[in-house]
Amino acid sequence: MSLQTPDEETPLLQAPQQKKAKTTLPWRQFSIIMFLQLAEPLTSQVIAPFAPQLIRDIGITNGDETKVGYYVGLMHSLFFATQALTVLHWSRVSDHIGRKPVVLTGLFGLSASMYCFGLARTFWGLVLSRALNGALNGNIGVMKSMIVEITDSTNLAQAYAYMPIAWSSGATLGPFLGGSLSRPADRFPDVFGGWEFFEKYPYFLACAVPATFSALAWLVTFLFLRETLPNRVPLGHLIKSKFSKKAVTRSTPATAENLEDPAKYDDTQPLPLRALLIPRVLIAAGNYATLSLLDIAIRAVQPLFYATPTELGGLGLDPPRIGNILSVYGVVNGFFQVFFFARLHDRFGSKAIYSVAMASTVPLVLTFPVINALGRAQGLSWMVWSVIGLQLALTIVLNLAYSCVFIYIAAASPNRGSLGATNGIAQLLVSVMRSIGPASATSMFSLSIKTPEHAWYAYYYLMVLVFIGIGASLLLPRKLWKNT
Repeated sequence: MSLQTPDEETPLLQAPQQKKAKTTLPWRQFSIIMFLQLAEPLTSQVIAPFAPQLIRDIGITNGDETKVGYYVGLMHSLFFATQALTVLHWSRVSDHIGRKPVVLTGLFGLSASMYCFGLARTFWGLVLSRALNGALNGNIGVMKSMIVEITDSTNLAQAYAYMPIAWSSGATLGPFLGGSLSRPADRFPDVFGGWEFFEKYPYFLACAVPATFSALAWLVTFLFLRETLPNRVPLGHLIKSKFSKKAVTRSTPATAENLEDPAKYDDTQPLPLRALLIPRVLIAAGNYATLSLLDIAIRAVQPLFYATPTELGGLGLDPPRIGNILSVYGVVNGFFQVFFFARLHDRFGSKAIYSVAMASTVPLVLTFPVINALGRAQGLSWMVWSVIGLQLALTIVLNLAYSCVFIYIAAASPNRGSLGATNGIAQLLVSVMRSIGPASATSMFSLSIKTPEHAWYAYYYLMVLVFIGIGASLLLPRKLWKNT
């Protein structure tokens, strides 16, 4: 098409470009995906309240209380470590056979592994159950791909704004269920006192509730969730092609060479893994990884800081107050994301919001020593609570970065057929970071409170993560990548 040559009849003022009307979210399918997302935070967080006592009960520490934290940390990290080994494979498989079969497999794995965890009576039984939990679950990346496939550019930001609700709800309900339903024969003797089963397996009920929820989610998926991948290959054909070394194609195969000319290939054909390792995919995935590492490190240090005595560098709060602070944060964060993110994104764009969110972590980290200094001087004064409020507000701003980076990852995919694999690469990096982030941050905090000369080591470490995250954010383009 030739460009119009300006002449004396060309108007000086061009008509303003009409803004594309926003598409309504497909609420039926979107609500089902949000419901399914509850399963992972429920199953991963339910063990948090009773994990230390469970470790003591099975006797792996031989009464050495200093080893309890080590084994608890190992159980928490196992989920993300095994997920890191398999999440990319599940995401790539979903690009071929469809999203729904992979989601069903993941939900089955979550349910079965949690039932096994509740029945385990040895440490290695716990390890096997937890490893199975992570290895069979590749749903998080697949569900993000489904959200992209049921939305468009006008409502994608609105869809991602709702995602924190599922995670906040699951992360809040999980510990509540774990703390309330563990050892039911002791806590509720009138109801469970005569049940020998609950005396033999005191943590089964706490594990059975999220396991049953995952089983219910499996049934909802099977009956009501619609497949979002347009062209799929039957699993039998895919397995047969692997053994025969013959590629399964649905039309002209997509390769890195013909990607420049969309007419030569089918946009729904998955690219080989090597063709996905391009700068824009690595930049988006790298930013997601650095954001996750920074966020989970701060989340790990925050409750420790609140619980540590003031004279050792913390604030000396009791568990109920810490729980109330984190609960208020979870509720406010969910509402803020839902009601404000989409509007802020429409006005300022992904790059501006992401940059501000990452920059907010500088004052966020500095609030820790400020709170401690005020606590030493004034006790729990109104100024201390004001700075705590500022800290929580900055943490909410940081969480805006997640929705932005999800949008960047979706835009980074070279074609629609590789959306699952692109999310899988990003989730692989994030799972690695989440398996090492909490242990590294809490270890630095323990070192900083052990000797006075190391008092700021934890904050130096967090600041290093902050500047790595800010540096990575500079690589993101102002405008989203577009497929040619």
